[in-house]
Amino acid sequence: MTTEPDTTEAQTAEPSPAVAAWRLWILLVWHPAIGLPVDPVAVLALNESQQPAERVVRWVPLVYETADPWRERLSETTTNEDIERWIQQSGGACSLEPAVIPEGALDLTHAADLVLNELLAEVIPALPPRGDG
Repeated sequence: MTTEPDTTEAQTAEPSPAVAAWRLWILLVWHPAIGLPVDPVAVLALNESQQPAERVVRWVPLVYETADPWRERLSETTTNEDIERWIQQSGGACSLEPAVIPEGALDLTHAADLVLNELLAEVIPALPPRGDG
């Protein structure tokens, strides 16, 4: 006797509508030793399902002065128009790259923390020292 597999348990879970509205970016600044804007200084997370959009910023520790260009750009609210303008201006001293929403993120803050943890554990240690350029 053969039985049909129970497809209800095998179905993959679709992301909730809240997660679908989340967007994450890695904020980058100029790395003097490399000569490109590849030095991560923060993670920016937005929940676009809310108006104004909920925003979370997680800064890389010990990069206060290095991150000044982004501190100057970020205001109390961040809009899609800001993001689009920054993408168009990428390539100079500042840049931003989209980040994937980590699996298992419980909320927007947790998602930003998970991306920051990955930067701290894998990306930043692989970069050469900043040096003088």
